[in-house]
Amino acid sequence: MRKNNNDWQKYLIGAAAMAAGGIMFGRRLFNWQFDKALGRIMIDPYHENLWEFISASMRVGVQNIAETNLRAEEGKVIQRPLGSPKKFPRMDELMFRTAQLKSLPENESVPLNLTTIIGPQAARPLELSMPIMISGMAGGLALSKKVKIALAKGSGMAGTSTNSGEGPFYQAERNAAKKLVIQYTKYLWYKEPEYLKQADAIEMHMGQGATGGIGHTVKDKKLLKILAKEMPLPSKKAVISTARYPDMDKPNKIPKLVEELKHIAGGVPVGAKLAASQSLEADLDIAIRAGVDFIAICGAEAATHGSPPIIQDDFGIPTLYAVSRAGRYLKENGLKNKVSLIATGGLFKPGDFLKALALGADAVYIGSMALFAVSHDQVLKSLPFEPPTQVAFADGKQANKFSVKKGTQAIYKYLMSCADEMGEGVRALGKRDVHDVGLEDLCALDKDIADIIGVPFAGQSVDIKQGLT
Repeated sequence: MRKNNNDWQKYLIGAAAMAAGGIMFGRRLFNWQFDKALGRIMIDPYHENLWEFISASMRVGVQNIAETNLRAEEGKVIQRPLGSPKKFPRMDELMFRTAQLKSLPENESVPLNLTTIIGPQAARPLELSMPIMISGMAGGLALSKKVKIALAKGSGMAGTSTNSGEGPFYQAERNAAKKLVIQYTKYLWYKEPEYLKQADAIEMHMGQGATGGIGHTVKDKKLLKILAKEMPLPSKKAVISTARYPDMDKPNKIPKLVEELKHIAGGVPVGAKLAASQSLEADLDIAIRAGVDFIAICGAEAATHGSPPIIQDDFGIPTLYAVSRAGRYLKENGLKNKVSLIATGGLFKPGDFLKALALGADAVYIGSMALFAVSHDQVLKSLPFEPPTQVAFADGKQANKFSVKKGTQAIYKYLMSCADEMGEGVRALGKRDVHDVGLEDLCALDKDIADIIGVPFAGQSVDIKQGLT
C-alpha cells in the first residue's frame, strides 16, 4: 500500500510539473502573440492597420456595420428582432418624491389597492388584480404554442390578462387564461363570432411601435408549416397582414366596426392599439369618437419578432412622451376614468410601470420582459451556441424543449414580484391606491423633460413654505 501511495505521489508531482510547464509555455506563447498583434497596431500604416475598423466602427457604429453586411448579403428588407438599440428618452429620466415628513409614508400593515379596471364604461369591464398585462405576442408567427399557454396560465394565476396577439386562435390558450384580450388583427383569420365571443376584451390592431401601421408578409417556410397545423391557410407560399383592415379605406368606418365588435362580444371592452407618433392627439380623437373603451399606446421602443430597422429607429415617438401626451389629452377632455389608457413599449421594471401610471396610464402592457421571465432559466437549453429566444420562438431550434409547467411558474412569480414592488412604491409615496399616483409625485432629472412632462426639475429648490402647515 505504501508503494502504491508513493507511486501516486510521483504521478501527481509529475502531472503538476507538466501543468506548470504548460502554463508557463502557454503564457509565453500568449505574450508573444499579444506583443506581435499589439506591435502591428502600433507600427502599421493606418490604411493597413486593423485599428482602422475600430476607428470606423466608433464613427459609424457596430450595429450599422453589421446591418449593412446583412443588407448586402440578403438584398431585401432585413427583419430585426426584439426592437431598436437606439437610446430613447426613458422613464429613468423621472424620479419619485419620497414621503417622510412633508407627507408620511404608509405602514406595511395598511392594505393596498392594485385592482385595475379596463373599460369602466363598457357593459362588461375587464377587472384585473394588478395594472400589469401581458401584451400581444403572436403564437405561430413569433412565440411557440407552449409559451403562449404558459403566459396564459401564469397570468391567470396572478389574476391579470394575456393577449392573443396576431397569431392563430389557440383554444388551449383561451382555456388556460383567466382573462384573454383577443387581438382583432389585419390578417384574415379568426374573425368569426365564435372566437370573438370568447374574449374578455377586444383590441383592434391599428399599429404598434416596432412596425408603425404597416402590414407584413410571412414567407418563411418553417413558420408557414407551423401555422398550417393550426388552421387552413389561403396560400402555402405566404400569408399577408395588410396595412389596414381590408374594408377600412377611411377612418369614418371605424365606429361601425367598434359597434359590431361590442355587439358580437357581448359588451366587453373594445379598444385600439396605436403606434405613438407626432399625430398622437389626432389619432386619439378619431379612435375615441369611434367609441373605443381603451387605448393601448405603443411607444417607439417597442419590440416585435422582426420588423424593418427603419421603422424601429426612425418612426414614432418615445413612450415617455407618448404616455404623457395621451394622459394629458384624456384629462383635458374629461375622459380620464372613462376611456382607459394602457402604456407599452420599453417598460422594463416596476419603477417604469409605476411612472407610466403617474403619467396618466391605467395599466401597462409588457412584452419583452414577459418573454424573458417566462423563459427564465430555460434559455440555458439554447445557450451558449444559440440565442436564448430559440427556446421560445415558434421556429426556434429548442422550442420543443420548453416546459409549460416551469414557464407558468416563472411568469406567475415575476408578475407577483412586480406587483408587490409597485406596492412598495405606493407606500413610499404615502398612498394606498396605485391609481392615486400622479404627476405631483414626480420630478425630472433633465430641465427639458421637466418642462415637457409638466413636473418640477430635480435640481430646482422648492419654496419651504409649501412644506409647512
